[in-house]
Amino acid sequence: MPALWIAHVTVTDADAYGRYAKLAGPVIAEHGGRFVARGGRYVQLEGNDRARNVVAHFPSVEAAEACYNSAGYQAALDHARGASERDLVIVEITDDL
Repeated sequence: MPALWIAHVTVTDADAYGRYAKLAGPVIAEHGGRFVARGGRYVQLEGNDRARNVVAHFPSVEAAEACYNSAGYQAALDHARGASERDLVIVEITDDL
């Protein structure tokens, strides 16, 4: 089943986070991920507000998890650590988008 990678982010260092985003995008694509939402308009209804929200569609939970654990993504993530506060979850979906 396909899956969504959902990240809620507060960026604290825009330059470092920009380096992360530049490196992470191609790695996500290499693992079959495609962005469906990337920092656009949103309405916070409950929970913690984070100004940047990103959703990527992957072919499966396993593909999304393999992306996260890959050397390329971890190298990109080194730029986000200390440059953001993030929540990230992978959720299996029941209907393909």
